[in-house]
Amino acid sequence: MSRESNKAEELSSAPRISEQRRSSSGGNTTTTEKESIDEPISPITECPPPAHARDEKEVQDGGPLDAVRSVTSSMRPRHATPVPKENRRGLLPWLSLTPEVDNPTHYSNSLKWVLTLFVAIAASAAPMGSAILYPSLEEIAEELHVSATVVNLSVAVYLISMSVFPLWWSSFSETLGRRSIYLVSFALNAIFTAASGVSQNIAQLIVFRTFTGGAAASVQAVGAGTIADLWEPRERGRAMGLFYLGPLCGPLLAPIIGGALTSSYGWRSTMYFLAVYGIVIFALVLFGVPETLPRHLQERKAAAAATLEDANTTLSRVSTRRSTVQTRTKTVGLWAKRVFVDPLSILKLMRFPAVALTVGYAAITFGSLYVLNICVESGFSAPPYNFSPLITGLLYIPSSVGYVVASLLGGPWLDRIMERSARKAGRYDARGRLIYYPEDRVRENAWISSTLYPGALIWFGWTIQTQQHWVIPSVANFFFGVGSMLVFSMATTMLTEFMPKRASSGVALNNFVRNILSATGTVVTRPLIEAIGFGWLTTAVALIAWIGSNIALLLIRRNSQKWRKEMNEKMS
Repeated sequence: MSRESNKAEELSSAPRISEQRRSSSGGNTTTTEKESIDEPISPITECPPPAHARDEKEVQDGGPLDAVRSVTSSMRPRHATPVPKENRRGLLPWLSLTPEVDNPTHYSNSLKWVLTLFVAIAASAAPMGSAILYPSLEEIAEELHVSATVVNLSVAVYLISMSVFPLWWSSFSETLGRRSIYLVSFALNAIFTAASGVSQNIAQLIVFRTFTGGAAASVQAVGAGTIADLWEPRERGRAMGLFYLGPLCGPLLAPIIGGALTSSYGWRSTMYFLAVYGIVIFALVLFGVPETLPRHLQERKAAAAATLEDANTTLSRVSTRRSTVQTRTKTVGLWAKRVFVDPLSILKLMRFPAVALTVGYAAITFGSLYVLNICVESGFSAPPYNFSPLITGLLYIPSSVGYVVASLLGGPWLDRIMERSARKAGRYDARGRLIYYPEDRVRENAWISSTLYPGALIWFGWTIQTQQHWVIPSVANFFFGVGSMLVFSMATTMLTEFMPKRASSGVALNNFVRNILSATGTVVTRPLIEAIGFGWLTTAVALIAWIGSNIALLLIRRNSQKWRKEMNEKMS
């Protein structure tokens, strides 16, 4: 009886304790906030997890202490409070028809979907620029008097710039905001793309294309940060699915556009098309996308930089032996560190196993995609098919359809799986809200997708090798699109949840690794086709992808909670 009475007393006192915590937290930072600046997504209201969700094993493994919680406990409408015009952030904020608000998650759902669509369109620009030249490689080689391999090098360099530049864009976005980065990068993209169109030799083309890819790639990292700003965890799978349609459908629609333009107006017209596309995206952002970076994160970064600068100024004033020149040198050194060193610190995130495995899982899939893209162009343009550039471009459509299907159905499926996992584990906070973990997304969807796209890759390779009717390998492309899209949306969403306060940094790291593999695939695929054929090439790539993906998924499922706890402690 005494145990039951004690238990009843504890349960009855829980609301009072919760109320006392809320009333005393007005101006103070909570203990949870102090523990880690990179804990996975925190709830809007502070609520202690219930006793039944915190057994000893969970606490040791980083359980609810680091959980991703649902912040929507009811269906009550939330009102977005507009920020006064004089306090709005980003470049030319008064031109945005969508006002900046104090909490971007409080925008209406319809407006959040529109903003997500704008960011997805912007995210298509960089990968579209890499693939639009596929149908015109031979024409470029002939006009600029170089080999097709050298022209492929221009595509590879473009992909490398797409991997490196986002490290800087992501780092700067954490202090300058998302909107400013978008506007600056797409202004530069339009300029360098137009310059690529007037290149007179291969050296000029490679240089201009390098800066073109780097400028357009800003959205590859910063865009995922915008999605994390707008959407709550339980809704993010669907939103990330729409966002990823941009970078995935871009390279698949580009050969169709490139083939049509090259056939009618020559390869330079593809560059002019991309320049106009960049201007359109610039206008969409200028008039439609407000600043979404949470104000407290931006202010924290700015305050940290200001504190460091003030400390150096104070030291220089009290020290009688330091000259003005030394002080200025120190300031220049701090500026150089911010510009050249800090962005590279993102690479240090790879020391965390949860991040490294998720990034590697997505990167292998993305590298496989570019191997397939080259195989489609090489296979269908050669005998017995001998398709024209336009028809070859149209044969990228099945993969695009697969991406759309996986985006429309896979995103909601991913969110339902996460909710089901939390309910099955009985993880609720004191208000009855579900407590989510990022690894809740790794269920049957992960195992199915990690088998589906390697199988489709083998299917495509051997049906091209044996010269089957073009419909048969095209069906394989559709299933590759479905499987790979499920991988991309899950991996990117998990990265934003592993590091909610550095979402752009995590995605920039993912972008860096995956584009390195994409560039490698672009360079080596054609020589390997000539050496071992389509069938054995796709089989080798598929086996590497299947084995690597399943090992990564198994390790994430078993160790993710423990790894997240260690990561939060180190990053704090």
